[in-house]
Amino acid sequence: MEMMTKTLFAAMSFLTICSMAAQAQIPQQSIRWDKHSLIFDGKRVVPVMGEVHYSRIPQNEWREEVRKMKEGGVTMIAAYVFWNHVEEVEGVFNWSGQRNLRGFLEVCKQEEMPVVLRLGPFCHGEVRNGGIPDWMFTKGCKMREENTTFLKYATELYRQIYSQMQGLQWKDGGPVVAAQFDNEYRGRGSYLMALKKIAQQIGFDLPFYTRTGWPELKTPVPFGEMLPLYGDYADGFWERSLKETAGNYYKAFNFKAFRSSTAIATEQLGKQEAKINKGDEAYPYFTCELGGGMMTSYHRRPYIYPEDAYSLAIIKLGSGSNLLGYYMYHGGTNPTAMMSGNLDDGSAVYLNENQRTQATNYNDMPVKTYDFQAPLGEFGQKNPHYFMLRKLHLFMHDYAEVLAPMESSFPCSQDIEKGDDSHLRWSLRSKDKSGFVFINNYERLQQLSARKNVQFDVCGVKFPQRPMTVPAGAMCIFPVNIDGIRYATAQLIAKRDGKIYLEQIKGIPTEIAVDGKVLKNVKAKGIAKPVYKNIYLVDSKTAEHLFLQEEGKSMMLLAPSFKKIKEAEGVRKITMGVQKVAEEPSDADFKKAAVYQLNLSPEMLQGRNLLKIQYRGDCARLYCDGKLVADNFYNGRPFLLGLWRLPADCQKLELRILPLQKDMPVYFPREADVAKVGEEIVKLELIQQ
Repeated sequence: MEMMTKTLFAAMSFLTICSMAAQAQIPQQSIRWDKHSLIFDGKRVVPVMGEVHYSRIPQNEWREEVRKMKEGGVTMIAAYVFWNHVEEVEGVFNWSGQRNLRGFLEVCKQEEMPVVLRLGPFCHGEVRNGGIPDWMFTKGCKMREENTTFLKYATELYRQIYSQMQGLQWKDGGPVVAAQFDNEYRGRGSYLMALKKIAQQIGFDLPFYTRTGWPELKTPVPFGEMLPLYGDYADGFWERSLKETAGNYYKAFNFKAFRSSTAIATEQLGKQEAKINKGDEAYPYFTCELGGGMMTSYHRRPYIYPEDAYSLAIIKLGSGSNLLGYYMYHGGTNPTAMMSGNLDDGSAVYLNENQRTQATNYNDMPVKTYDFQAPLGEFGQKNPHYFMLRKLHLFMHDYAEVLAPMESSFPCSQDIEKGDDSHLRWSLRSKDKSGFVFINNYERLQQLSARKNVQFDVCGVKFPQRPMTVPAGAMCIFPVNIDGIRYATAQLIAKRDGKIYLEQIKGIPTEIAVDGKVLKNVKAKGIAKPVYKNIYLVDSKTAEHLFLQEEGKSMMLLAPSFKKIKEAEGVRKITMGVQKVAEEPSDADFKKAAVYQLNLSPEMLQGRNLLKIQYRGDCARLYCDGKLVADNFYNGRPFLLGLWRLPADCQKLELRILPLQKDMPVYFPREADVAKVGEEIVKLELIQQ
C-alpha cells in the first residue's frame, strides 16, 4: 500500500555524498512508501541512517563530523533530543552550546543531510533516567502514560523542540524529515498516538513518523501512522550474565524473516518470542538500532570487532531490510550537568545512566564517554568498520532501485543454534530472475569452518561451474543476472559512469559469467584497468576506499611522559547494586585511586592530537586541573582523549586508575589482560589525526 505523499531530500549521488564542500540547497522531491521501501519521485531508495547525538559532541565539531558521516555513506541522521540535557532544572530550557538543536539542524541543512529526530519524552540512550529529568519524578504521576500531568510536561517539551526546528521542517526547505515518538515502548498504542496528536497540534508536519518496533505493543497504533523500526546487536552490555556469549545475540547472525530482536533488553522485557508481528508485512523493513558497536557497562564490557558490525549489516540487508539505521554510528561524550547536587554516596550529579537512576535499564555506565566502539568514535576517529560498512553503503546507493523490490527467501534454517557449523548461512533476494546471494559464514566469538562443495542454483543459474569453498569468516554478496553479469563470485560494490566495480573476496576464486563467457580465476587489477570491458575487480582495501579523496596518514608523535605520584589506597569493596550487578566506583573511590601525572608540552595541545593510553586496571579517569574530562571502563581497548578538547591553558593532566582485583564480578573480554591484580600504564602514544 503506497501512502503519505510528502516531500523529502533528493536522493543524492554518492559522489555528492562524498563531497567535502557545503552544497547549495537541493530540490525537493516527493516521497511515498509501500511495503518494500521509500520511493523518491518514483525511484526506490535504500537509505543509510546513522545515529549521532549532537549534545554529546562539541558544537564547533558538528560540521566536520556530519561530513565524515556523509563520506561513510550515511544519507540520513537520527538523533535523540534528551529531555534532561535541555531541561535539567524545571522550567529552565538550555539550548546553548552543544545543546543547540537549532544550530545542529542548520548545519545539517547546509550539508544536505536529512534528520530523523527521536523526540522522547523517554529516549534511553544510556542517559540519566532515560532522559526524563529528575524533577519529573516529584510530580506524583506515572511516566510514559496518558495522564494529564505527564502529557502536560511532554507537551511543553515538544513545544520547545518545535521552537528550535520551526522553519527547518522539510516542508520549509529544512532537514527534519521524520520524528520518532518515545522509545522501546511496550504499552498502549494510544499513548504514542497521543504524543503524535500533541506534536501535530503544535505544528509538526513531517513526511513520516516512526516508532521502535520492539517490544510488541499491548495495543496497536492505527496502520500507517508510524513506521515500526527494528534493531539487532552483536552483544549487550545490559545482560546480567558474566559469560562471554550471553543471551540470544548469536541469532543476530542468522538470516531470518523475523524482524525484531530476541536479545535487546531481555533483562527488562523477558524472553522475546521469535515471530512476525501481525501487520509487519505491510510496512517496509527498516532498522534504527542496528549495532554499529556496543557500549561497556561496569559489570559487562564487550569488545566489538569490525566484522561483528559488517556481518549484522549483511544479515539485515539479506533478510529484506531496505533501510539500515546504525546505533551508534558516531560516539560522543556526555555533557556536564547543570546541577551540582549530590547523590546518596556523595558523588556529583552526572548525566550517565546508573543503577540508582529511575526509568531505565539500570546499568552503571561511564560518567563521560559514550564512544560505543562505533564506526566514528567519540573523538571522530575513523575505525576499521567505518570503511568496511562504507563499501556496503555504496552498493545500497547505486543498486537501490534493483534491490529494494526484491523479496527475501531463506534456503537455510532461520533458527541456527549458537556455533552451529553444519551448513552455510545464506539468503537470496530476487525478482524476475535477477537476484543477490547473501553469504555470512561468520558468528561472533564462534569458530565456523570453511564450507566446502558450495554451489548455488538460483534465478535459473547454477554457479560457480565447479563447487567452491567458502572460507571461514567470509561475508559477501554475489550478483545474479545483474547489469549483464550472469553471475559473479565477487561482491558487487558500485556502478559509476558506466563502470561496474566488483570486490574480490579473499579465499574465493573470482569467476565472472558475462556475454556468454565464463572468466575464471580473475585477478584484481584495481580501478585503472578493467578485467573485462566495463567491469573492474578490486581488492577489499580499494573497495573500502573507493571514490574517497586520499587522506593524510595519521602520524605518531612524541608521546607525553608520565610519572606515578600516588599509589592506590588499598582495594575498594565492590558492592552489588539494586539490580544485583556490580556497582561502578564513586567519586570518593577515585580519591583513593593510583595517580599518574601526564606531562604535556604546549605543542601537544595544538592541532588534532589524540592521546592513546594503554593501561591495565579496573577503570580510569582523566582530570585536567582537577576537573573530570574523560573516563574509561577497561576492556582491553586503549583509553582515548582528543587533546584539542582540553583548555588551552591546561596545566596538570592526571590519570587515576583503580586496580584490578581477584575474582571481580565483571565480564572482561579475552582482549583484556586481567591475569594479574593491580594497575599500570603500559604505553602512551600521541597520534595526529
